[in-house]
Amino acid sequence: MKYIPPKFSKLSEMASIDVGRLTEDEARAILEGIRWPKGIACPHCGSMKVTRIQAKSDKVRDGVIQCNDCRGQFTVTVGTVMHRSHITLRQWVQAFYSMCSHKKSISALQLQRNLGLHSYKSAWHLVNRIREAITESKGNPLTYKKVVL
Repeated sequence: MKYIPPKFSKLSEMASIDVGRLTEDEARAILEGIRWPKGIACPHCGSMKVTRIQAKSDKVRDGVIQCNDCRGQFTVTVGTVMHRSHITLRQWVQAFYSMCSHKKSISALQLQRNLGLHSYKSAWHLVNRIREAITESKGNPLTYKKVVL
């Protein structure tokens, strides 16, 4: 039986999902639903006229969306704390869940163990990006617009 994740609009409602069973596509769908609840909008020009590019070969990344007005390409990570990160979307969703569900947050070392990351440095940057986004955006890290390189 295929796992169908529930739909929600806020990160505080993430307790109802089983983040350990998510696939990359399901994690992308969850993040797109949170970021664009009224439909996908281009982060470059704001247009709602977009087309999802289907991956027909290995050269096209999964989840790429193209604006029909400005012809710019983007994904759900553009303009968020997840921008230019090598960490998978599934691991980002698990990290958001862990950071929001623990009473006193979670350490980078524990997050490294839980997500199966190979380096502590990656886990440390992940934790600090999420913490900065939560404090700057008053609770919802996906609405935080500063791009961290």
